Amino acid sequence: MGAIERYGLRLERKRYLVRAWRKARELELVVDRTFTIREDDVICALVLRDEKLRLPFLLEYYRKLGVGHFLIVDNGSTDGGREFLADQPDCSVWLTETSYKRARFGMDWINGLLGRYGHGHWCLTIDADEFLVYPFCDTRPLPALTYWLENASVRALGTMVLDMYPRGPVGETRYSAGENPFATASWFDSGNYTISRNWKYGNLWIQGGPRARTFFADAPAEAPALNKIPLVKWHKRYAYVSSTHMLLPRGLNLVFDESGGEKASGVLMHAKFLGQFRSKAEEEILRREHYAGSREYEAYARGIGESPDLWTRFSERYRDWRQLEILGLMSKGNWA
Repeated sequence: MGAIERYGLRLERKRYLVRAWRKARELELVVDRTFTIREDDVICALVLRDEKLRLPFLLEYYRKLGVGHFLIVDNGSTDGGREFLADQPDCSVWLTETSYKRARFGMDWINGLLGRYGHGHWCLTIDADEFLVYPFCDTRPLPALTYWLENASVRALGTMVLDMYPRGPVGETRYSAGENPFATASWFDSGNYTISRNWKYGNLWIQGGPRARTFFADAPAEAPALNKIPLVKWHKRYAYVSSTHMLLPRGLNLVFDESGGEKASGVLMHAKFLGQFRSKAEEEILRREHYAGSREYEAYARGIGESPDLWTRFSERYRDWRQLEILGLMSKGNWA
């Protein structure tokens, strides 16, 4: 990459930081417990709307992994989730009823909060239906992972989004608050993925899986991206560009080894296909607040109307992280 391209990326990053500063004025503080953040805490940040059903298991899952504090932006929930979060001792909560789309799908809010509270911390940025799995996660908490990454001079952990689904029609799956979603949505595609390189930002672009083959069979290039970089040793000058698919500076996106070796990587298990999936898709079509005019959700609504069964005879049932490593979906690198 030449000097002109590098200069262009620096200007782009500065624009995102300015946007984050401006968009911070849209956030109304609900409860501030950031004074309890300790120097070595791993911080988890997310934007959500009407996700109360998922919250008990989500918080418990990440607490067990070792998250010390949650920074949460509530984008106008009406299901009582905001009040639930405000009662949690490790959560700081902000409210905004402004446009998710005009905040670059929430990333302006996230960049602002991470810049203010995440500087110097390892920060995990997720959606409410994403659950991080990494090497040895059954025995080693997140602080052990981040300690190893830092000592290996690694600033970010790359992951692949792994869509999990039940066996049987998606619309018939039931889920109750506090349940492990992967008790029923326990299946995934072990293959059927494509990888390309985003030369501008340096990250890999992964597509495929059950969403591509079911909802985007006629337009696979429009299938959702499955590459994310959710865990980063944050600096106030960093900025996410598009969701957590890529960020700036560009070097943070080089999370996969191309020299013949392997870098440690993880998986974000995606619990999207639960019983309320259809109503969520229909709501997001009406709101038009998601990428490309909510085209992705239009595809979901069309497909879910046919009550698809995402399971096939090639589906794999999830057991543990070692299974995902054997299948080549993640790697422990040289972390032993």
